[in-house]
Order: sequence, then structure tokens, then C-alpha cells
Amino acid sequence: MDIRQRSLAELGELFKEMGEAKFRAVQVHEWLWQKGARSFEAMTNLSKALREKLAENFVINAIVEDKVQRSADGTIKSRFRLHDGHLIESVLIPVPEDKRFTVCVSCQVGCSLTCKFCATGRMKRVRNLDAAEIVDQVVMVNQQCLETFGHPLTNIVYMGMGEPLLAYNNVMESIERLTAPDGLNMSPRRITISTAGIAKMIKKLADDGCKTNLALSLHAADDLKRDELMPINEQNNLAVLMEALEYFYRKTHNRISYEYITFQNVNDGLEDAAKLAKLCRRFPVRVNIIEYNPIGDVPYLKSEEDRIDAFARYLREREIMVTVRRSRGKDIDAACGQLANKE
Repeated sequence: MDIRQRSLAELGELFKEMGEAKFRAVQVHEWLWQKGARSFEAMTNLSKALREKLAENFVINAIVEDKVQRSADGTIKSRFRLHDGHLIESVLIPVPEDKRFTVCVSCQVGCSLTCKFCATGRMKRVRNLDAAEIVDQVVMVNQQCLETFGHPLTNIVYMGMGEPLLAYNNVMESIERLTAPDGLNMSPRRITISTAGIAKMIKKLADDGCKTNLALSLHAADDLKRDELMPINEQNNLAVLMEALEYFYRKTHNRISYEYITFQNVNDGLEDAAKLAKLCRRFPVRVNIIEYNPIGDVPYLKSEEDRIDAFARYLREREIMVTVRRSRGKDIDAACGQLANKE
């Protein structure tokens, strides 16, 4: 059993049964969650005998770096191998001039949603990542960030492989570990959960007192187009989603953003912008317009820059907060799921 499945209280009881002082449990907990220890041997303030005893009874199923791709623009994509051989991805997105260093983490091996433009959507969902495997991504990419840029991570986004709200318990446990004073002590305001749109789980986030930001992968502001791009919309249409997001905002007042990938001549016209502007009137929202990173034989193309600029200008003229995120990592397999799909 992975020792990281045990809570601090459970570790305390375990050490008591082993005839060890209770403070040893605190030390092990710190090694696991604050220092990111990947082996019992690394826990140097424990006796050799105790380390051997732990190694006999437990494992630490740490993720292992499998492949790293570095883009000319500074983006770093890592493929990690899990203890059972499956592959996942994380991406470091640096913006040094703003002192902003974001890690995009995965929460599932594959994905059960079949969004037409997404490489991960072509992989069947194998399993959810456990909380420790999600935290491992943050720890390892943070180390990359320190070594490459001399700066720690500033932001975490759950926008990698998988749908966070379909791995709900493990995602929430990982956030608890990342934000806990006896964990990595990150601010929940610097964490964003991104969802393709599962209304009942958005409401559950609100009811559970979620303190993170929330992003909806919107990509179309009418049901017909969204049904085509994202089949999940057939069960969670825009009216249902807007009601759930309004509920989330009323209960939490946390920041909500719409992620909107523009596809050439599909969802990037001014009539699309007008429909999007209408959706932005119900509660405060930020729109992130994202350039598409084309993959394989998918029939969608990146919008031309003048169409993206006109789309963004239309929204700004209506006093909607808009950020245009230019495509990163064009010279590597930067699209979500692209690198893991290579095996």
C-alpha cells in the first residue's frame, strides 16, 4: 500500500502500534507532503531501522519522469510514467516578465469525454489519478521551474488530461494537500479547476465550500455548435450550465472564467462573439480566448489572427474582461494528450 493513502491520524496510530514515538508520524508526513520525498531512504531524520521497517510494509508510488520536451518559447512539457505503467502529462507555462509560472496538471489517465478537438478525448479513460499522483506533478514541475527559471510555481491549473469533476474526490484531496500549511501551503486563489461542464458537480463544488477559481471550457456560445464540439453539452446544455455557474458564484464569489478556443470559420465570427457577450451578462466573468494547437487529422484549424483580434475587440467594446492567450509550445507536442498519445 502507498503510505500516502494514510492520513496523519492513521500514521500516528500506526507508529504507536510499531512502538514508535508519535512525533515520528509528523516527520514522515512532512517528508511526504512538504518535502516531496520519493523514497523512505530520503527520510534522513528517521533511524535506519525505522526506514527499513517502513520500506518492508509500504511503498511510495511516486511518478517518474519519462520524457521532457522544451519549446523555444520556454514552455516545458513532461510525460510521466505512473507505477502501473500508464502515461500522463504536465506542462510548465512560464511568463517570466509577469513573474507568472503556471503548471497544468492531469487528473485522469485518458478521458471519458470525447471533445472533437482534443487529443486526450481520443484516449479511453483508464483510471483517475490519486491525490498523491497529482501532487507529484506539482512537486516535480516546481523543481523544473526552480532549476530553469530560478522561480517557484505561482499558479496551478487542472486543465491537463482528464475531467477534474469526474475525478472529484481525488482532485479535492490533492487541493487540500497543496494548500495545507503542513503541505505545500499554496493559496487556493492561485488554483483553477477547469471543467468541460458538469452542472451537478459545479453545484457540489459550491456546496463543499470550494475556494479555488473555476473555468468552464466553453468554446461555443450556442448549443448547436457546442453539441458538435463537445458531446457532453447534450446532457449539460448552456442553460443548465449557466444556472449552475450562477449558483457557484452566488455561494462562493470565486472567480469564474470561460475558456474559448477559436476555430477558423467555426466559432470565431462576430455573431459568435455576440452570443458569447450575452452569456457574460449574468455574473462577473473573464474570457480567455485561446489559439488552437492543431492535432493529427482533426478537421479544425487555428483561427487567423485578424479574426481573433476582431472577436476580442467586440467583447472589450462591451466591457467584458478578455485575455488572448497565444498558442504556446508550437514546436513541441504541446496540445493536451498529444505526447501521452504517442505510446
